[in-house]
Order: sequence, then structure tokens, then C-alpha cells
Amino acid sequence: MDYNTHNFLAFDIGATSGRSIIGSLTNGKLELQELTRFPNKIIHIHDKYNWDIFALYEALKDGLKVAASQNIKIDAIGIDTWGVDFVYLGKDGSILGTARSYRDPYTVGIPEEYFEKVLSRKEVYELTGIQIMNFNSLFQLYAAKKENSSVLKNAKEILFMPDALSYLLTGKKVCEYTILSTSQFLNPNTKQIEGSLLEAMDIKASLIPPVVMPGQLIGNLTESLANECGLDQIPVIAVAGHDTGSAVVSVPAENKNFAYLSSGTWSLMGIEVDTPIINDNSFNLNFTNEGGVDGTVRFLKNITGMWLLEQCRKEWEAEGKTYTYPEIVALSGSVEGFRSFVDPDDTSFANPESMTKAIAAFCEKTGQKVPKSEADFIRCIFDSLAMKYKYVFGYLQKAAPFPIEKLHVIGGGSNNKLLNQMTANAIGIPVVAGPGEATAIGNIMMQAKGAGLVNSLQEIRNIIRRSVSPEIFNPQDSGQWDGKYKFFQTLLAP
Repeated sequence: MDYNTHNFLAFDIGATSGRSIIGSLTNGKLELQELTRFPNKIIHIHDKYNWDIFALYEALKDGLKVAASQNIKIDAIGIDTWGVDFVYLGKDGSILGTARSYRDPYTVGIPEEYFEKVLSRKEVYELTGIQIMNFNSLFQLYAAKKENSSVLKNAKEILFMPDALSYLLTGKKVCEYTILSTSQFLNPNTKQIEGSLLEAMDIKASLIPPVVMPGQLIGNLTESLANECGLDQIPVIAVAGHDTGSAVVSVPAENKNFAYLSSGTWSLMGIEVDTPIINDNSFNLNFTNEGGVDGTVRFLKNITGMWLLEQCRKEWEAEGKTYTYPEIVALSGSVEGFRSFVDPDDTSFANPESMTKAIAAFCEKTGQKVPKSEADFIRCIFDSLAMKYKYVFGYLQKAAPFPIEKLHVIGGGSNNKLLNQMTANAIGIPVVAGPGEATAIGNIMMQAKGAGLVNSLQEIRNIIRRSVSPEIFNPQDSGQWDGKYKFFQTLLAP
């Protein structure tokens, strides 16, 4: 192989599935090769919703073995996952119990109880700058304390999901900065744990291991694991462990005057700034300040994204109706738009038994035409997402310390040309779509930075721009969207 080629193995794990991907960096250009793909299922036992971290560990080993079987010389390994969830470790380093899922309803109502008994909502927000969501790690710990959790009582430490998997690979315990920033106990100004938030509910801040920044070495594969997989003791590097943090690294921007939309199960829309934005407006609108790479802050809003569509697809598959993604886009374009809208973030869509029934009920309750066919539901979801993007984007334009010239849509949703055009129409500025493999690319490029091959975030983005071909969608018929937007605003919760 060309001596200028460096291979990095990214494990990119989302809330429904994961992949192992090789990124080969040759003379300033990146190429990807998917090695394995595996499910990530929520396990429902005795009214608790859990992740199977050991199944994920086995899936990582499978990826390592495939790399070895293909004689790929790997320079480093990085892991990213979804945010907020964690495992408990005992005094002997063993994982205690299971990792609770953020979809577990045990945190419903917990923030309000925390604000009443511990600190107020505004005090928590001012200390953390993080969007108040019931499943944030702070509230998961409060819920565990409230239910007298035996694993919490016996825990010496907690590890967020990417750090827990890195620990299983290396035996080294760290707390990566970007994943910690999703927890609601990181102070974004000091970049340290705000211990008062934990200690006020009698939980020691020492539960959290030392904080490391993206690009730092965690450790090498353990000797026994390397031998089992047929590999050397490869370095494992702390990338942006939060998948959104990795995805935003891959925005192929030429300058800082952009907003981004990381589009997947969740849609995350925001801007990249140098300092947190924490004020009355951001508090009232529940915007969040998450840690980025190279000292940046990701000022963003979480929007329920393709979750609605994914849950509808599961129902249709159970009925024997399976649609490919191109078929879904075609179905959406086959019916008239603007017939019904939902607020994607309405609590009724968090984890309903039937998503189609939940959408129909919302439309009926708000006096709208109720979707009947699969095409109706899909178009309702896409129209509603584009409108919610317009709502969030409007505030970003006011908050940004720079003019926003483009919206970069990254992640799997960037392949949805119809929704990209709808979004451009709704917000009134160009949408630049791609890369689709944003999270894996960001993971790989932070490994390259950790290995000393690149020096800055802008250098990373220059490489990505040379390696991908984004598609541009210019706004059309924005006036029509503006007219419907007034009605959509009436559907939003106060």
C-alpha cells in the first residue's frame, strides 16, 4: 500500500444501529469503506429500557476481526455514540447492571422535581447552558437515586457510552469532553464538571473520570483483545465521542458563516461559536451549548427528526409493507403538501405505541386533515420538519454573531433531496447537502488529528471538501412557505 496512506477505523453507533468504517487518508483525500453493520436494540425488561453494551462490544470485535481478515493496517480507532446514556462501574472495574436508555420513561417528570427540590430551572441552565430535556444524564442520576438504585449505590464511576466501549477495548477510563457536554453537569465556560449539581443530590462528582479533549490518546487495545482479533495493540483515540460533535466536524464549510443541520433520528440545528450563548432568550427557547472540537461550542436545538418516520416504517413493515428510502421520497412527492402539520417535538411523539395513531390524533385534535395513506403520513412528517427547521433557524439568525450564508445539512437525512429542497424553500437561503457519512468522517478526521496528520479544524474541513461533492439547493417559492408558517406556529407548545 502507498506509504502515504493512513487507515483509521471508526465505530459509529447510533440509537438504532452501528457501523464499522475504514477511512483511508491518502495525500490529503479521504475514502471510506464500510466493514460491518450491526443492530443496536433497546431491551425492554420489567418496565425498564436498556442497552446491551456487551452485544455492542461483540459487534466492535467483529469489526476488528474483519479488518484483520482483510489485512488492513489500522493506524488508530475511534468510537462515537449518541449522548447522555452511561454505564456504572464497580470498585473492581466491572460494569454493574445495564445501561438505561434515554427512551426509558423513568425520567418523566424528574426535571420538575429536581427544580423544586434541588436547584431552579434557570440556575441549572445558567450553570450548564444545556437544553432542559428529561433524559439528560443529570436527571437520569436523580431518577436512579429516587428509585433507590442498587447499581448507583455500588458504583465507583460512571462512563458515557463511547467511553465505556473504549474502556472495554483498552482498560482505560476517561470522560471525553463532547459526550460529557450532553450530560447537564458540565460548565461550558470552565469546561469542567459543575460538581454542585451532583453534590446537591448527594452524588459525588468523583463518579466522573478525568476529562479528555477530542484528539487525545485513550490507550491501546489490550494485549488479549489484540491477540483474539489478530491485530496489533492499536491506539484508541478520543474523537468527538458525541455523534453530533463528530458530524459537525465534517461540515465542508469554507468559512464560519454557516449553520448546520445534522439530520438523522434526531435533527440538530445550530451554529459553531467560540463562547457559549447563555441568556434569557436561549433559556426561554431551550437552546443548548454543547462541546465541540478545537475549543468550539455547538449552539444548537434538538429537534425530533426522522424518529417519526422510522417508527411509522416499523408499523408498516409489521403489516408487510416495506419501503426503500427512494420509495419513501417518491411517495411524499406524490401527494399535495401543506395538508396537515405536527409539531415533531410534541411529547405525544416521544415513544408512542403507534406513531401513525399519534400523528393522526394530533391532526384531529388541531382541526386538520387526518393523514390516511402512507404517502399522507410521510408528506406530513416532511412538511412539519421543514417548518420546524424554519422556526429554529429564525432564532439562530438572531443569535449568531455572524451572518448565516448557508445551511449545511449533514448525515443520513442529507440524502433526502425533497426535504432538502423543502428546507431551502422554508428558510430562504441555500442548503448544502452532504456528506451523508458525516459522523464517521468526523470521527476519522479527529483520529487523523490525534495522529498528528492534520493541525486544525479548518484543515480537516478543507480535506473533506476535496473528498466529497455536496449538492446545493437554492430556495424556491419561499413566499408560499411563509404563508403557511403562521398556521404552523399555532401548533407549537408555548
